[in-house]
Amino acid sequence: MYFSSTRGGQQHVGLDDALRSGIAADGGLFLPESLPQFSADQFAAATTLEEVAAILMRPFFLESSLLPQLPAILEETFTFPIPLVTLEGTSGHADVMELFHGPTAAFKDVGAAFLAATLSRLHSNDSEPLTILVATSGDTGGAVAAAFNERENIRVVVLFPNERVSTRQAHQLSCWGSNVLAIAVNGSFDDCQRMVKEAFADSQLVSNYTFSSANSINIGRLLPQCSYYAHASLTHWRATGRAPGFIIPTGNLGNAVACLLVKMMGLPVGPVIFACNENRTILDYYDTGEWLPRASIETLATAMDVGDPSNMERLRVLLGEKTLRDADIAVRMITNNEIQARIRADFACYGRVHCPHTATASHAYHCLTDKQRSEQDWILVATAHPAKFEATVEPLIGDTLDLPPSLLNIENRASDYIIIDPSIDNLRNSLEQRFQHGSNG
Repeated sequence: MYFSSTRGGQQHVGLDDALRSGIAADGGLFLPESLPQFSADQFAAATTLEEVAAILMRPFFLESSLLPQLPAILEETFTFPIPLVTLEGTSGHADVMELFHGPTAAFKDVGAAFLAATLSRLHSNDSEPLTILVATSGDTGGAVAAAFNERENIRVVVLFPNERVSTRQAHQLSCWGSNVLAIAVNGSFDDCQRMVKEAFADSQLVSNYTFSSANSINIGRLLPQCSYYAHASLTHWRATGRAPGFIIPTGNLGNAVACLLVKMMGLPVGPVIFACNENRTILDYYDTGEWLPRASIETLATAMDVGDPSNMERLRVLLGEKTLRDADIAVRMITNNEIQARIRADFACYGRVHCPHTATASHAYHCLTDKQRSEQDWILVATAHPAKFEATVEPLIGDTLDLPPSLLNIENRASDYIIIDPSIDNLRNSLEQRFQHGSNG
């Protein structure tokens, strides 16, 4: 299995190099040159998530030095449950896939753990420390910092938009060991993402640091995320004989592209709905066929505040001449008012408490017609624990949320970060002040 850049300038790259570099030399994103094809029967003996992942991931590792270690990598990745919980009391059949039971209570824990397991092995004998750059709109940075915290010969630099993440998220981004540098950027997530891409293209920085990325621009984030879509679709297929549709809270499109990859590999995945917040870029593309990135705006679903989603580049290559509609993909935009109303309604009707992002998926489901709900089974993707957004959620439900044990442990850690304006020069200076070139941090 080899990988090529979405821009065509770098081709036939092995998995090891694609993981290490994160982004292609031409600025594009890596995609498999061909996708393996599966049938549900090939997974007949695979019942657990880890067993499904082992079959699904093996073709991607065939040319990799990591193939003998794949079982250990998956064991390190899937250390927490990802249950499907039936949403009782609705017309039709809907399950909620809970992706928030990991160390930082967000779906990003899966990809972060996989990257930590793979990159730490690939880089264990290198003389220069690996510096992982990650832009985050809330959850990615915390998951990556936790996964790589205190790992030898690896540094992590987390850039997040200052005062545009929740207080609890900011703490989770900035409470780690000396190998983690947290930077609050006076700007948007798009500014953070731009700075990361500029760093990869900056000859001075590249000569001084060995960079990789842990954003969903790294193919190593998407591959393990494919596993839970495969497991969920197979579980539902075996129980009902029907291919479930998925409703996915969507910001930078990594989680959504992972689901689409699973569908393209032949597994039983039905229609897909991208649930977006008031950042309209993906909806406008769905409506007009034109890709017009724009500045992001702040919403209650902060981790989805993305105006120029990186993974649209992958999605457009995968679709080719097809439109989103041709690929059985729909897009629905959910407003702040609708997010608030859905959190209230689902708590009152079902006793479920959603984070603002998961609420977009739930609202998209409730906007379906009775026919769409009766003729198609759905899986709603729950991306984060509501306690990460207590300032938004608790007033809406009139109750206090208990922190899961993983977040309680993080709350007790001391927090420290620096604040900079959004420029590559400021990032360069921050790296120089924190990390001496050639040291382990």
